[in-house]
Amino acid sequence: MLCAAAHNTYIRTFSGWVYAAFVLDVFSRKIVGWAVSSTLTTKALPLQALEMAAFMNHHGKQLVHHSDRGVQYVSLAYSDRLSDLGITASVGSRGDSYDNALAESVNASYKAELIRARGPWRTIEQVEFATLEWVDWFNTTRLHENLGHCTPAEIENDYYAHHQRASALTTT
Repeated sequence: MLCAAAHNTYIRTFSGWVYAAFVLDVFSRKIVGWAVSSTLTTKALPLQALEMAAFMNHHGKQLVHHSDRGVQYVSLAYSDRLSDLGITASVGSRGDSYDNALAESVNASYKAELIRARGPWRTIEQVEFATLEWVDWFNTTRLHENLGHCTPAEIENDYYAHHQRASALTTT
């Protein structure tokens, strides 16, 4: 069973507030879906990140989606889409920031490594393009202490290589 964690964060630009949402694979800590929007609506932000994550899911396994109790994540549209995708929803307890600690940690890294480090930001387009680059770097280059100083991509590749070898051994 695979788990995903989701959360969103706020970014100030010269043209107003911008919001980013991320969906993470809990096992590899890989960002599998993300979106940047000028609005916090379910359709414009977290649902876009979820759609990217669903498109990228080649696992074919039962998924569990964990999020906080933000209105976007408990909305009917979001819950219905999780159900349509066959994903089980798991919502954290009220007022417990530790309940979605992985997502909070990624948001903190995003803010420190990109938003504050390269700001100030003028437009949503600047934030969106920089987020695309940061997500690629986060997944393929950034070493993660909790992953034994490996990248999420390395962890995922090792996992699938091991399972392909194990599968080949059992079929011969």
